Amino acid sequence: MLFKPHTISSQILSYHLLQLRFISSLKVVWRKDPDLDRAIENDKRFKLCARVVREVLNEPRHVIPLRYLEKRRERMHLKLKVESFINHNPGLFDVYLDRIKPKTEPVRFIRFSAKLQNFLEEQKRIYQKNEDLIVAKLCKLLMMSRNKVVSADKLLHVKREFGFPDDFLVDLVPRYSNYFRLIGSPGEGKSFLELLNWEPRFAKSVIEHRAEEESERIGIRVRPNFRVELPRGCVLKKDMRDWVRDWMELDYVSPYEDVSHLEQNSREMEKRMVGVFHELLSLSLYKRIPVPILGKFCDEYRFTNAFSSVFTRHSGIFYMSLKGGIETAVLREAYEGDKLVDLDPLLEIKDKFVELLEEGWRQRAEELRLKQEKIKRDMENSATKDGETMSVEETIMDHRRHMDRGRRRAFKSRRKY
Repeated sequence: MLFKPHTISSQILSYHLLQLRFISSLKVVWRKDPDLDRAIENDKRFKLCARVVREVLNEPRHVIPLRYLEKRRERMHLKLKVESFINHNPGLFDVYLDRIKPKTEPVRFIRFSAKLQNFLEEQKRIYQKNEDLIVAKLCKLLMMSRNKVVSADKLLHVKREFGFPDDFLVDLVPRYSNYFRLIGSPGEGKSFLELLNWEPRFAKSVIEHRAEEESERIGIRVRPNFRVELPRGCVLKKDMRDWVRDWMELDYVSPYEDVSHLEQNSREMEKRMVGVFHELLSLSLYKRIPVPILGKFCDEYRFTNAFSSVFTRHSGIFYMSLKGGIETAVLREAYEGDKLVDLDPLLEIKDKFVELLEEGWRQRAEELRLKQEKIKRDMENSATKDGETMSVEETIMDHRRHMDRGRRRAFKSRRKY
């Protein structure tokens, strides 16, 4: 018996090609959002301090010669010299003398201050308190993936985005063997984390939970859908408005749903991809993730190569920040102005660390104030002329006149040659 080869009708093929061309042709002008850019800028100093702390944390016994750390400034994106950084952020490190080798001359080392050691102990406590949340996040990342398997290296690369402890693969994963299993072999790109058991209570997205809560509150079934809030001054062209309206009317596609039957370039697949990005950003600590990091998961989550255009095409859901020369996808609904309002419990770690930093900054400001007052008193005590006390302003002006005379004499001397 002969079988006819499976073919796609010309009408269906034309429809999908039209969808592909139409979606790819939709253009939305990128518009800067100063509030969300400021939210990223506000965390810049804190993240730099955390980066330097992690560098020392990775050292044996958590100590390192100051000159060795100085050589790593470029890797840490540290513009200041390490010594200046330590002076600007008192309370993080202690500087002391020690020998690199027994018979060498003592050199300056740095180690954690007592306050920073206390913070690191507090951080462990916060991780333990929120371990169920960390397990749920890890399960969700695997449940959204194509084969419920994700590269261990990629998960390590995003651990700080989602608030995972540094040692989660060697400590947490083995203790939850009912959910996770490391497969493959040691080595870069050869080890993978596999989900062993599907957990139904984790298979609901933030949007689905929100719709259920709203339905219970008002007593009417609410369809799961995205919150859309266009940025100030953003006006969509008619063809884009029509497309967005029709797209929003499509049924919500859960990021935990099997979508193997969907065409990659269909509107339904676009809705699913937006749902995955929404869920990933919702699971992240700051509700924002650099686009290059998201790009590492194209295979696992079935993103297209041009996935980043989603963030501008759906600018009422996301914001694409260019702050610091890095494209960062931001979830709009998580912010009010430049303030993050959708707070992850693991952000308690950041709050504790910022408290430590601010205490050091206040200490430094007070020391500078006392130093300036001492200089002012010394100048007042030494500023005498013809037996009369001059004001500080007169002393400064007299000093400047003296300097100007010196410069003029030096200039006349150079002109002789």
